[in-house]
Amino acid sequence: MAMALTWHDARFDELAAGTLYDLLALRSRVFVVEQRCAYDDLDGLDRVARHLWASDGTGITAYLRILPAGTKYAEVSIGRVVVAPAHRGTGLGRELMRRGIAAAAGAAIRLGAQAHLERFYAELGFQRASEVYDEDGIPHVEMIRRV
Repeated sequence: MAMALTWHDARFDELAAGTLYDLLALRSRVFVVEQRCAYDDLDGLDRVARHLWASDGTGITAYLRILPAGTKYAEVSIGRVVVAPAHRGTGLGRELMRRGIAAAAGAAIRLGAQAHLERFYAELGFQRASEVYDEDGIPHVEMIRRV
C-alpha cells in the first residue's frame, strides 16, 4: 500500500539542514549518478529559490525549484525537476509540475528541459523556445509557458 504524500513549499532559509541534505541527495542520485552527468549542481541559485517537494514518510519522492524572474531567465524558471526512481510512472511528475506552475502564480515560466521530455512539458502547456542544445552532455531545449 502506497503511503500518502505530504507536499512542502519553502524558501532556502526555511529548510532544515536534514531536509536540504535529502533534497540535494536526490538531485545528486538522479542527475549526477543515474544520468552520469558530472556537473556542479550547487550553482548558487538554491539560496534564492523556492523549493517544492513531496515526501512519503520514508523520504523525498519528488522535487523542483522555482527561481524568480530575472535570476536565470527573464521569466520565472522551474528547474531541477526530479522524481525518485521508485515513484516514476505514477503521475507524480505531472502533479509536481502542476503544483510548480500554480506556485508561479500566473507568471510566464521558462525552463531548460531535457529534449526527450519535450512532449511531457508540452502536455503541461509549455512550447519550445529554442533549438536543441547540449547541456552537460545531455540534449536540452528551452520551453516557455506563457500566461
